[in-house]
Amino acid sequence: MNVENLVTMANQIGSFYETMPDRATALADSANHIKKFWEPRMRRALLAYLDEAKETELSPFVLEAIQSHRSLL
Repeated sequence: MNVENLVTMANQIGSFYETMPDRATALADSANHIKKFWEPRMRRALLAYLDEAKETELSPFVLEAIQSHRSLL
């Protein structure tokens, strides 16, 4: 699983949801989108990357969405 591609896709998803006026809903919807449309091994790879990386290329919005809604993933 290419984590760089996952990071790029997650950032694209985040770019869309970040424009929503209600930030809390946008964060939840972003995480829900990943849960709904990514297969489990993609989600596991992204979470493992976050657990191991000292720095990440994830946008601050996506990072917040994943960290605050990790239990959904």
